[in-house]
Amino acid sequence: MKKSGRKKSNRQILTVTYLFVAVFLAMMGYTCHYAVTHRQELINNSYNGRQELFTAQNTRGTIYAAGGQILARTQVGEDGKETREYPYGNLFAHAVGYASNGKYGIEALSNYYLINSNAKLADKVANDMAGEKYPGDNVFTTLDVDLQEIASQSLGIYKGAVMVTEPSTGKILAMVSKPDFDPNQIDDIWDDLIQDEESTVLLNRVTQGLYPPGSTFKIVTALEYIRENPDTYDQYRYQCSGRFTHGEDSISCYHGTVHGSEDFRKSFAKSCNSSFANIGIGLDRARFGDTLKDLLFNEKLPVSFAYNKSSLTIDEDTPDSDIIQAAIGQGTTQITPLHLNMITCAIANGGVLMKPYLVDCVKNYEGNVIRQFNPGTYRRLMTEEEAAALNSLMQEVVKSGTGTKLSGLFYTAAGKTGSAEYNSIKTDSHAWFTGFAPAQDPEICVTIIIEGAGSGGDYAVPIAKRIFDQYFGA
Repeated sequence: MKKSGRKKSNRQILTVTYLFVAVFLAMMGYTCHYAVTHRQELINNSYNGRQELFTAQNTRGTIYAAGGQILARTQVGEDGKETREYPYGNLFAHAVGYASNGKYGIEALSNYYLINSNAKLADKVANDMAGEKYPGDNVFTTLDVDLQEIASQSLGIYKGAVMVTEPSTGKILAMVSKPDFDPNQIDDIWDDLIQDEESTVLLNRVTQGLYPPGSTFKIVTALEYIRENPDTYDQYRYQCSGRFTHGEDSISCYHGTVHGSEDFRKSFAKSCNSSFANIGIGLDRARFGDTLKDLLFNEKLPVSFAYNKSSLTIDEDTPDSDIIQAAIGQGTTQITPLHLNMITCAIANGGVLMKPYLVDCVKNYEGNVIRQFNPGTYRRLMTEEEAAALNSLMQEVVKSGTGTKLSGLFYTAAGKTGSAEYNSIKTDSHAWFTGFAPAQDPEICVTIIIEGAGSGGDYAVPIAKRIFDQYFGA
């Protein structure tokens, strides 16, 4: 009995030992796998001392625009001191960012590549003998200097944001956020910026600014109505008196405009709040919630840079008062210009969303490609037929609605304007526009918000026109 007991005890000890060895080996395997697959994140971590090793060994690489213009470079003084220089000053402040006091923008996104060197071994030996650092790898972005300049100039002194993309690839061509700052002076202004609790200068309004979308959200409401009424949506009729009342809830059209008799197309083109509130009240709320999820509300976005999630929740318990506001992009609805641009790009691209990206490729100092970033499909947000229907509605906005400042040009455009109220004063509103051109075969997508400016048709559409004109060589 004693010998049998000892054998049983030994088997239990061996079992526990094998179990611990297996767990240990599994943990080691996972750690090694994670270190390989998350190499960039680990090195970019501010607590990782290898960053200092790379920085001491390699000169930080240069960041270029798509056309080859230098957006950021490292200058080395006679005393050997390195200074990060941004030739365009404020122009690319939020897109390119800065590399001191932490890192921001592309400087953060591509830090792993910029602090590495893929110089040839012979060149590294030569640098070692000369007591010089190795040349860092260079990052080539998707940004277009001309489009960035026209977007920034057009936004002028207003606070707001402009995003310009290529819907067929996801390339980000321009990203402007105001107010901005000069990254060349970031060390001098840093303390003042972080001590000013009301300052939003460092906020990238394109990716992190959350706003009520106003009438641009009618794109989403229209999509839901089309989904629920695929064969009859064009039979919709409404008589607009300038105000919609449901029980104790009431909303009015912009400036109380009376639109009269409207079909679905005219309701969208004229951006009739009353008609869309009427549409919203009759929608299936559970299905509306599913459409919001399809369009990535409250969801992660397929981007590699910092952003805020857009938010709106609609379900079967959503009260009438909330659905009326949501249908016209007011109430609790919040969206970033980035997210609205992505929805617009999906419409322009036949329903398929391409992943937005800022970096085209990485090259070593000799111009050899180290890594190429190719366009990537995220997923289909809507059917091809739904995208075509929304494209047609957005063309009507330009032909006969609130976006007529884009009509009669040598290129065709499609879009949606918005005037989004953001406080209790009804006359205060953000001006929105989101759209693309050419309408039949979109090459460029533009999303604009101007804080507190007023009507999207009056203020945002002219900026879109300047950007389209620049792109098409007007």
